[in-house]
Amino acid sequence: MRVLVIGQGAREHAIVRSLKQDPAVTKIFAAPANAGIAKDAQVLNFSTLDIEQAVTAVKEHEIDLVVIGPEVSLAAGMADKFNELNIACFGPTKAAAKIESSKAFAKEVMQKKN
Repeated sequence: MRVLVIGQGAREHAIVRSLKQDPAVTKIFAAPANAGIAKDAQVLNFSTLDIEQAVTAVKEHEIDLVVIGPEVSLAAGMADKFNELNIACFGPTKAAAKIESSKAFAKEVMQKKN
């Protein structure tokens, strides 16, 4: 399985390290990555907000699964786009990510649920 990890922080580094241990994973790509991630994955140079470039990379590199780490990518609807294209993706939809990306919305939900 070929996997693309979107993001460049410690969370994404931990994800890449875990994926590297899975024998089913044959190739790991990461964008935009960091120096630590670059040791374990092939770095692709595009922004965590560039949904169209992410889609192009998935098609170009025949990626089987996309793992999206950053809230900003999820809040922008990156997972929605992959779901729309029937590309396997790990990450919540834009609507589901709103609870993490909007403090006001999160407080409203918590107040309603007591």
